[in-house]
Amino acid sequence: MTSDETTIPAVGVRLLDEVFDAIEAANGRPQPWTGFDHGILGAYRWAAGAQVAAPLTAAAALGATGPCRAQLLAECQAAAVRLRDVSALALASAEGDGDGADEGANAAYALGAYQALAWLCGHHEDRP
Repeated sequence: MTSDETTIPAVGVRLLDEVFDAIEAANGRPQPWTGFDHGILGAYRWAAGAQVAAPLTAAAALGATGPCRAQLLAECQAAAVRLRDVSALALASAEGDGDGADEGANAAYALGAYQALAWLCGHHEDRP
């Protein structure tokens, strides 16, 4: 192996250094943190291997240092499903069919996790 063939660590399509920069930026947000901020941090920390449980499914990472790309994609999909579920619950609550106390917080957390995971997976270039 030559020096040109070294492997650069990545998380999804992002370089590990980019992910650590994203964690540092998220940690620097003004407090108190919102559910959205917690969702972002949970996704980044899990993706970088600094948190055991995935932000939405609580699945453990299968890779040696964090989740594999397939797990990142699956967690991103789980976040999208959670957003749809929370939206349906909020609609039912608005119609008087449910308890809407936590839907806003759950939706904000799921949205933060979704946007962070989508960025890690390369679905968009705008880092949340």
